[in-house]
Amino acid sequence: MTSSKPTSAADQQLIDHAARHGFTITAKQLAGWRAAGLLPGNIPGGGLGQGRGSTSTPAPESFDLVLGLARLAGPGKRPGNRALLLFADGLRVPEASVRAAFRASVDADRLPDEDEVPSDELDLDERLDRLSNQVADSDQRVTLVPARARRIDERIARTLGGPPAELSELDCNTDPPRLTALDATMTALAATLGGSVPLQDIGALLRAMSPGMPAHPFASLVETTRGDVPEAASRVLADDDSLAFLPEGDPRDVLRKLADTAPLEDLAAAWRTAIEVREWALDLCQRVEDELDAGQLGEAVTEWLRGRLFLSGLSVIATLSERWTLSRNAFSALMWLFQCQAFVNLESELPGCQWQLLQIPGLAPPPVRDLILSKVAGPEPVTTIEASS
Repeated sequence: MTSSKPTSAADQQLIDHAARHGFTITAKQLAGWRAAGLLPGNIPGGGLGQGRGSTSTPAPESFDLVLGLARLAGPGKRPGNRALLLFADGLRVPEASVRAAFRASVDADRLPDEDEVPSDELDLDERLDRLSNQVADSDQRVTLVPARARRIDERIARTLGGPPAELSELDCNTDPPRLTALDATMTALAATLGGSVPLQDIGALLRAMSPGMPAHPFASLVETTRGDVPEAASRVLADDDSLAFLPEGDPRDVLRKLADTAPLEDLAAAWRTAIEVREWALDLCQRVEDELDAGQLGEAVTEWLRGRLFLSGLSVIATLSERWTLSRNAFSALMWLFQCQAFVNLESELPGCQWQLLQIPGLAPPPVRDLILSKVAGPEPVTTIEASS
């Protein structure tokens, strides 16, 4: 008969602390949480003397962590997901586990051919050729307009009619390309593998995500950047009109580096931003549908239409296109940090960018606007731009 190892005095402190808050935990659970990297080890103390062993004390953060872990106890929760939940609650999870969970969210974002033949020896065009064949033979496509967004667009169009004729005058592209879902998928894959795509392709994607709009002034602005601001464009655009301030190669490598090196407070801010963007997008959808149901179109429909003209609508599309998971939220957080880093690079190339334009309603989701401004504008106040209705 074997006897179980006696519970240390330090672990007993944590067990008693949990009990005072209504949780029952065991020394075995504490050992399991430590093995999973969710709870730090006890801090060794001095010896008791006369052969009585040594003392140890719980790390200060362990008291709050055991309460959080006790709340999350139960089958089916992966250590990485628990690390993200605890981190989101502001608890001091061991840093290595937090970073590993963010990094795992990038590793989970795999391309269709990455489980097959290694692609290290293929150049970009050969890799895209192989992917094109695989995507064409499968149902893996980018969702250009999710069903809920399409229904909202159609209901607004039935109520308001077509867009004003003046809109067409703001679009310089009289014969824009019309991307299919396969075209859009391949453009997204090219961006994933190459780091950037030409502005013409970005404009085409923006148009494809708003198929009911006969004109798209913002897409037109993107497409005509080099001609509109030639001096600035020559500093930030490559020869193929892709964005030169973005890193070359697979941007997932940059996301992994961010997971490994970004300050924890930046990861936390980006995590909150990802959550808030999703909440904002779903709330906007609900408010628009409520106005349509009531037959009283108001602020929500106006906000929706602005977003479909600018960039904030893309966050709505992304929210409705993807099933939310903790891993997906971590990936989104890293993507927002990636964008912030790109804008910081842009500011270094073109000092004095008009970041106050982010205040234009509809240009960016409010949580994203605040995150970007905190990085590129710093603590200085940014002049608010009032929008005309």
